[in-house]
Amino acid sequence: MDARAAAARLVAAVRTGRGSLATLPFPATGEASLLRELCYGTLRHHEALAALLARLLHRPRKRLDPEVEALLLVGLYQLRELALPAHAAVHRTVDATAALGKPWARGLVNALLRRYQRERAALEEAIAALPAARTLHPDWLRERIAAAWGERAEAIFAANNARPPMTLRVNRRRTSREAYLERLAAADIAARPAPLAPEGIYLAEPREVAALPGFAEGWASVQDEGAQLAAHLLAPAGGERILDACAAPGGKSCHLLEIAAPRELVALDLDGERLRRLAENLARLGLSATLLAADAADLASWWDGTPFDRVLLDVPCTGTGVIRRHPDIRLLRRPEDVPPLAAAQARLLENLWRVLRPGGTLLYATCSVLPEENDAVVAAFAARHADCRVVPIAAPWGLPTAQGRQLLPAADGSDGFYYALLEKTAAA
Repeated sequence: MDARAAAARLVAAVRTGRGSLATLPFPATGEASLLRELCYGTLRHHEALAALLARLLHRPRKRLDPEVEALLLVGLYQLRELALPAHAAVHRTVDATAALGKPWARGLVNALLRRYQRERAALEEAIAALPAARTLHPDWLRERIAAAWGERAEAIFAANNARPPMTLRVNRRRTSREAYLERLAAADIAARPAPLAPEGIYLAEPREVAALPGFAEGWASVQDEGAQLAAHLLAPAGGERILDACAAPGGKSCHLLEIAAPRELVALDLDGERLRRLAENLARLGLSATLLAADAADLASWWDGTPFDRVLLDVPCTGTGVIRRHPDIRLLRRPEDVPPLAAAQARLLENLWRVLRPGGTLLYATCSVLPEENDAVVAAFAARHADCRVVPIAAPWGLPTAQGRQLLPAADGSDGFYYALLEKTAAA
């Protein structure tokens, strides 16, 4: 299928709430790389592109067909952000109306894209003062981040708008980071050690995993540096029983198994399809775990009554710390999503506390930068439980918070994560 038409359909699906780029199927096309660039780039710059389109459509008119509107955003993205010949970008985008089955839109798409070319300076000046267009964040999210992080907010916006780096986690059961860096160098793949995670490596440029030495044999995995910190914070010891709740696709489960030899690791997730991906990762790495498809909060459906020594609770959240990898979060999340997510997080924490043995440790984790999902959830839980001790996290990364530690997204570093370490003491 034509890449621009396919991108318009995917962008329209996201804009109308019919799915995310992580769940929608990408159609086969001879320009797969261009298709991904158009989808992710258009959604990354959506606030500015939508503001431009609103000005190009200055006359009152009937609402545009969603796919035609998305195609116009894709066309504006090409003209504004990609180093493509402008005439070719316009021509191919206009031709995509036929591939979409909407030839009636050909004249409209041609006229608006060419008008943007003619009036670009004035149009860009008109949207420059709009906070959403400048930061590329919808107003509600920009305001929440600014309220939470003050002067750090601009750096968060910049990091969220950057292209994410490709980060590897070396499987230390198979090799060392130093040895794998040498293998990468021998394959002419530029890389550097991650400053925070002891098994982490940043690639200078993204690569297909098939091109990475030893990837198929389990020498390394793709995982953000911030996510790699979880296993070390939980600090598993040999012979323990460990639970990774909400585990799929399994990066943290695999990392726990790589750095320790637990008696059993139970990887639990509601999504059976995502658990199959976890099973594939375990097989590639030569690891084993007990996989259960169940609702972590419904203990009767999965727990055998045997307590766990350590629990990793990586709760579902807004994902506001990983926007650069999932730019459609800007469109898919709404302010009204936050309270029910916080309630679900509290419910998971409440129920999984019951499976932890006295003296055991639970790591509460999110990929959010919103305090409502982080410190607020942990503080309320700790206040309700006399047997909960919040363990301070002393680390050379992130920012200390009242209950845990926040790692903010960095343009040349990790994604954004929150961690709180809770110890179950004898009940008062």
